[in-house]
Amino acid sequence: MFATEPLRIVAVSAGLSSPSSTRLLADRLAAATRERLEAEQDRTVDVRVIELRDLAVDIAGNLVSGFPSATLEEAIGAVAGADGLIAVTPVFTASYSGLFKSFFDLVENTALTGKPVVVAATGGTARHSLVLEHAMRPLFAYLRAVTLPTSVYAASEDWGSSGDEYTEGLPARIRRAGGELAQAVTGGRAVSGASKALGLDDEVVPFERQLADLRLD
Repeated sequence: MFATEPLRIVAVSAGLSSPSSTRLLADRLAAATRERLEAEQDRTVDVRVIELRDLAVDIAGNLVSGFPSATLEEAIGAVAGADGLIAVTPVFTASYSGLFKSFFDLVENTALTGKPVVVAATGGTARHSLVLEHAMRPLFAYLRAVTLPTSVYAASEDWGSSGDEYTEGLPARIRRAGGELAQAVTGGRAVSGASKALGLDDEVVPFERQLADLRLD
């Protein structure tokens, strides 16, 4: 039966410039998720990108007054009500930006419980890619969200790069992350595009079964 309620994908972009590579990465991740959902599910998809630069004054006001503006309250509500979340920040001083952190400081620490999240970041050099692991994953773990296996970091050199024989290019990583979010949103397992193309299914084999298989050898 066709479901009339659209799936809601919200991308939060903390880019400061316009245009920005952070917003571009958010748009591409959202597009990859929508493409996968529309191809595999009988559902419409509603994608929204929240630009934090447009809410900077409201965020600062809320931090000092304790009261959100109507615009900020609506944006926080959209994040809390999303079926899937994409969170993208530029790297500042080896971590997420202050604007990014300030926004999520205003989100109730139970509002994202169980919500699937793709974390992503942009920076000038690949040296900062570990920001995804040492800063962003712990933040969303604290917020009780479910961060998906594939996180996406885009250095300046990644744009327009197809990758090499050892490293996937940025487009492939975006497609894989979008596919994982689509699977998580609809209650399926996150299967990477590369694994699917190879006919692999990322099945988690119970430890007892692995031991039994070893005994048979």
